[in-house]
Amino acid sequence: MKAEFARLGPVRAISRVRSGSRARFALTLTREGWPDLNSITATMALSRRGLTMLAAKKTVEDLIRQSSEQAEGHAIVLLPMTDTIEAVISDLAKAGIRAIHVDHKADVDVALIRRRLKLSRRQFALWYGLEEETIKGWESGERTPDTAAKSYLRAISNRPEAVREAYAQTE
Repeated sequence: MKAEFARLGPVRAISRVRSGSRARFALTLTREGWPDLNSITATMALSRRGLTMLAAKKTVEDLIRQSSEQAEGHAIVLLPMTDTIEAVISDLAKAGIRAIHVDHKADVDVALIRRRLKLSRRQFALWYGLEEETIKGWESGERTPDTAAKSYLRAISNRPEAVREAYAQTE
């Protein structure tokens, strides 16, 4: 048995992050990114932050499978122990995976989004299927968007044309 284990090579210990908070990340792997992908480094980066080795491996395999079937693979992962957001993004970038921190609890500046798009409240409401009074309440601080509204507003902020097209489609 000892000879069998020796044939497999040395076992690498994982130095886990010892403190930090939970954080959610959206991971992307493009087909063009395959030459830069180091699946072992990516798996280790995820498992260092609290995922089991099996869960980390499956996440990376899912990204690879999706990007082979489509132009890119996507996954969302909740890391139980994140040292810093920048460290996670950097470690995964070195492994060939693009990571974006997803903070569902962070506030969304509706007025800033609307001004950046150069839309009045009425135009913003009409373009994206929102109530003008609701937008006014969010901007004045009388109300705060719920989690679903925050997600929708983030999508508008990040990809306004795509959201507008998706909202306009009737099929």
